[in-house]
Amino acid sequence: MHKHWPDMARALNPLVASLRGAQPDLMRAFSQMAQAALKPAALDTKTKELMALAISVAIRCDACITFHAKAAVKAGASDEEISETMGLAVYMGAGPSVMHAAQALEAAAQWRREPT
Repeated sequence: MHKHWPDMARALNPLVASLRGAQPDLMRAFSQMAQAALKPAALDTKTKELMALAISVAIRCDACITFHAKAAVKAGASDEEISETMGLAVYMGAGPSVMHAAQALEAAAQWRREPT
């Protein structure tokens, strides 16, 4: 195991809460944007979370990977769907995304074993 992704998320939550306290207007607006972006419309939430996970890998954001891996699993994404999405992330992000795609698969596997 390279990283423990659920622990990473738990460690980040208080930091994000602190930012929310320091910048309430900004974080409220960010939360509203996230809700609007993930709202089911032409694409369902699962598809949007898979896209967010792929973007997280392509831009190499570990914190983004753990939160979107968790959300993709919660939205019902299968291992096959996540794996195929990682193929697109690697295609778009080239070599460095290979390493992050492997970690995203690990993150999704850990979130499957984690109580919610």
